Amino acid sequence: MSPHNDAPSPVGSYSNGLHTSQVRLPVRPGAVQSPYSSPVDYADSSDNTSTDSLDHAMHRPLTPGVYVPTVAFFDLLTEDLDLSTTAKHAVRLAEAGVMGLTTQGSNGEAVHLTHRERIAVTRTTRKALDEAGFVDMPIIVGCGAQSTRETIELCHEALHSGGDYALVLPPNYYRPLFKSDSFLEFFDEVASASPIPILIYNFPGAVAGIDLDSDTIIKLSKHPNIVGCKLTCGNTGKLNRIAAATFASTTSDLGSGFMCLGGSADFTVQTVVGGGSGTIGGLANIAPKACVKVMDLASAGNYKEAKKMQAIVARGDWAAIQSGIVGTKSALETYFGYGGYARKPLPHPTREEAIKYAHDFKELVALEKSL
Repeated sequence: MSPHNDAPSPVGSYSNGLHTSQVRLPVRPGAVQSPYSSPVDYADSSDNTSTDSLDHAMHRPLTPGVYVPTVAFFDLLTEDLDLSTTAKHAVRLAEAGVMGLTTQGSNGEAVHLTHRERIAVTRTTRKALDEAGFVDMPIIVGCGAQSTRETIELCHEALHSGGDYALVLPPNYYRPLFKSDSFLEFFDEVASASPIPILIYNFPGAVAGIDLDSDTIIKLSKHPNIVGCKLTCGNTGKLNRIAAATFASTTSDLGSGFMCLGGSADFTVQTVVGGGSGTIGGLANIAPKACVKVMDLASAGNYKEAKKMQAIVARGDWAAIQSGIVGTKSALETYFGYGGYARKPLPHPTREEAIKYAHDFKELVALEKSL
């Protein structure tokens, strides 16, 4: 979900009434307990799922379509990982027809997780998909870090926890000290050392405004282990230039195999028209079927219906952009019975805020449940 600074579109069809009594807030367990429990050891050496799937990993190509950066779920009291909900959510998304999942993204609160917790989320996701029959569904793992060394370490951990690809942000903490070629060197070194292919993640809002231009991404695309990019900058001109220069994969032509992906559901049609490969959009956590339907309609050339449906998706994405992961989780809780809270220091929504989030997403959820 890109941080657009535009006004919401007027409300259209698929709207349904919402009573405030329907709004659901997570209910904490009744037991009195310290909210700061001892760290949980998520590294279960008895679980062979991820290592068993390593041989299969090379056979999970990225296919043009919709990918979902999954939400991380936590115990309401202790904030420990809720892995059973993680598994259930992954299967719900897969059953909706998405092409793949992304763990440890912005929606997955990667910055709130330890390395062991990152491994546990990806391992749980891989196991859930395999057990539900989605053994061919690829998992992209967010592996961004501030040093080249830790980024490469995360790529290795992603492989051994069941991930197939790495999604990598540029470092930003020491931005004033970087030279003009620092990002080229960073991605080249990471890609050369990573045991899995990587996708470049361009999200200026998350990295102190660093915005990789099309020339840089096109140059990096020539590296044999760089297989795509996610453009959450929302720049469709940049997407078009990269897609054309790399002969990116589309639903009608697999091209070079390079995946040029939009980073938000609200410009899916524009991505398809511009020669892009699909989207990795957080809104699909709430409405995966709607996001897939827009992609399918646009890919089939049915732009009239695609634009009509994308208008609803774009209004929902605007709600998600404004409220972030706090609003996304609140909407999941209200409409689907799970979601919980983000980890502190992110705030818990008040009842009034939860009612507002429910109202903002109701048109989108009505569309989702109609499909």
